[in-house]
Amino acid sequence: MSRFRDRAMRRAVGQAIHHYDMIADGDRIAVGLSGGKDSFTLLWVLQERLSRIPIHYSLVAVHIDLGFEGSPACLIEDYCKKMGYPLRVEYTDYGRQGHSEENRENPCFLCARLRRKRLFELADQLGCNKLALGHNMDDIIETLFLNICYGGQISTMIPYQPFFKGKLAVIRPLAHVDEQAISRFAEDHRFPEFPNPCPTAKISKRLEIKNMLGRLYLTNNKIKGNIFRSMSHIKPDYLLKPASRAES
Repeated sequence: MSRFRDRAMRRAVGQAIHHYDMIADGDRIAVGLSGGKDSFTLLWVLQERLSRIPIHYSLVAVHIDLGFEGSPACLIEDYCKKMGYPLRVEYTDYGRQGHSEENRENPCFLCARLRRKRLFELADQLGCNKLALGHNMDDIIETLFLNICYGGQISTMIPYQPFFKGKLAVIRPLAHVDEQAISRFAEDHRFPEFPNPCPTAKISKRLEIKNMLGRLYLTNNKIKGNIFRSMSHIKPDYLLKPASRAES
């Protein structure tokens, strides 16, 4: 069964990479390594596929330590050393800044913005032209609903997104893989599990959306796939006229 899951994972990642033209020969890719199952899966698949494809690229893992007590940074360093993965660890206080008294209303937004900015800077310092993140199909769907419910707009994270006039591109090779498949894959490969030290990880708006969608998926196993496909099957003629500046 694990061999079947390995093939399914490689196929799904390969399809996403080819569909969005994510990786080219000679790329140097920074891989955001949070310490969760998604980022370990991403790093493993990107490394493994190098032995099977006709192009070459190089990888360097990057971990942003947010400054919370109980950080897994040292454990991540030990694991990457054991596996032979190049790793850069950046120690920050972004988590504490995000949860400061002045920013209690929306700690996740500031923390994520600071982390993303630093990832861009580190990718540049490390000579990388791509930044690979472990967001999966569920993350993309959840972001769509977060933006609808709390941002008043229809948008989500996209699998290939260029920045700085194309100097750097963010890629999400797990875009076609759902969270359950990643969980089974991570279990098969015995990836380490580190608890999330963020104090709001279990009370975030994203978790509310995840739970809402989870209940919806239980009613029909086609709903998740239909939502994901709908984001590339848009009928503008059947959407509302854009609001004017005065109205927005």
